[in-house]
Amino acid sequence: MILLLVAVGAAVGAPLRYLTDRAVQSRHDAVFPWGTLTVNVAGSALLGFLVALPADGAVLALAGSGFCGALTTYSTFSYETVRLAEGGARLLAAANVAASVLAGLGAAWCGMALAQMAA
Repeated sequence: MILLLVAVGAAVGAPLRYLTDRAVQSRHDAVFPWGTLTVNVAGSALLGFLVALPADGAVLALAGSGFCGALTTYSTFSYETVRLAEGGARLLAAANVAASVLAGLGAAWCGMALAQMAA
């Protein structure tokens, strides 16, 4: 049952990641990966919120592991960072790493704080 919940969450999260990434990136005329940063920060905030709630394993499997796991993307973040560095945009590559890590951690903390305030 848990495996099915993870799969259902992922089936929603993965297409949403792709569509959100493309929508955000199309609004920026830059090589910086704004779309990937956006989905990773949003997924971090949601996961922080979820883990701070008194939720059961089924909810965490569906929304946490499934949806958030498919919404966020470490592999694309890594690929885009390497692509920036290899293309000579080392400052942008470093900025992508710093922004992704700091914004992701900050978003997770904010999500947790919001859940604690709501509980």
